[in-house]
Amino acid sequence: MIFLRIISVFNAFIISGKGAASDAQIFNSSEVKECLNDGSIGFPAPDPLPNDTENVPYFFIADDAFALRPNMMKPYYFQGMTDEERIINYRLSRARHVVENTFGILANRFQVLLTTMNHAPSTIRLIVTACMCLHNLMRMRYPCLQNHQLDREDPNHNRIPGRWRQGRNLQVTFNVRGSNIDNKAGKHQRKLIKHWCNSSAGSVS
Repeated sequence: MIFLRIISVFNAFIISGKGAASDAQIFNSSEVKECLNDGSIGFPAPDPLPNDTENVPYFFIADDAFALRPNMMKPYYFQGMTDEERIINYRLSRARHVVENTFGILANRFQVLLTTMNHAPSTIRLIVTACMCLHNLMRMRYPCLQNHQLDREDPNHNRIPGRWRQGRNLQVTFNVRGSNIDNKAGKHQRKLIKHWCNSSAGSVS
């Protein structure tokens, strides 16, 4: 699968970020971006996608708030999409649903994350980190415990919402978008992945 190579963990580094800031703003001022730029993040060396021969770098999955880069893939714009672009958008969306389910279940298990925490920033960082550690421990010890809460697909590939979505929704924050300038290398890589998704090497039923 294409998305075995994708690191999609944006929310993992926004602990202590300001609620009025967008994910892109927090990312742009984070140590993660610095490590991406200088190569110290520790990604494996680029290698070919399954059943292919051309090397592709490892990358994050992002939404439209982020700039397109070789290490940051985002969907095509919805207006005027071709069938090939719809297919890669679908594959990117499927990968993002995995992360969405992870944090949805986390927040519904520890509902302190759904409220305004009137604590010092250092205390909030400890609370969120503890929730994540406990959540991961429970997933490792009891991997099937909350599988019924996950999103799934019917035989026609329509998404069936997981039970976690019936709980309290994550609070919507004011979304301030930063600059979003796609570069040529990012566009080239997305085009390469688009063709792979639509080829016999990378297609799925």
